[in-house]
Amino acid sequence: MISLAGRIALVTGAGSGIGRAIALDLANAGVVTLLCGRRIEPLEETARMIVAASGSAEAFVCDLTKPQDIEQFAAEIIESHAGVDILINNAGFSSKVRSARYISADEWRDVMDVNTLGPAILTRCLLQPMIERGRGHVVMISSMAAIRPGVMAGVVYSSAKSAARTYMDVLSTEVRQLGIRCTTIFPGEVDTPILDNRALPPDKATLALMMQPEDISAAVMMAVSLPERANVSELMITASYPRDMTADVSAALNKTDTGD
Repeated sequence: MISLAGRIALVTGAGSGIGRAIALDLANAGVVTLLCGRRIEPLEETARMIVAASGSAEAFVCDLTKPQDIEQFAAEIIESHAGVDILINNAGFSSKVRSARYISADEWRDVMDVNTLGPAILTRCLLQPMIERGRGHVVMISSMAAIRPGVMAGVVYSSAKSAARTYMDVLSTEVRQLGIRCTTIFPGEVDTPILDNRALPPDKATLALMMQPEDISAAVMMAVSLPERANVSELMITASYPRDMTADVSAALNKTDTGD
């Protein structure tokens, strides 16, 4: 395993859940962590946690559904830090309506923008400094929904995460010969705030069967710490213990509106 000390990483969706766990682990490994999200308060809390553990962190607000905002944000990162060594595309959003029969155009667009458009534009903007250095690592936090799509994850979330997987496949074919590694992580159920959007939000007993954000972060840390000669292109992570999802699927099939 290589030392990551002194490298610079950008983590999107770093205010909670998997993104926060990855940011904490990267900082603990000596990485300068740049935290990105839509709300400053959770990002500043993550930054405080990192600084309290003697790490280095900066928080930035950026709406990853707006290409112009992404381009400006990336330009600022390149100007102030000469780009990043590691890009963690983690920010994700799931619809409240999961069924293909009831999904609205607005929910479809919102989920696609966060999970596919945002990562694609941000990655494109930050690639050139990596290419110039001949080294870099792009990590996409996808989902098992990309591999096993269904109504539980939802029609648009499954589609978005499948698209993110395809994007990473194409990206890798373009940049691997330039020294850029690409890794896609496919987590199963993880106890994070994104579960609040489910038609049947899980109770404490159900959450106890799920993976925790630090489990996914451990896989990311393994991938980015490998010697440059090796790359984990894809990695699936699922819970050890199966659970009955009959009620969850029924609720997802029958939810017809967002409840706003």
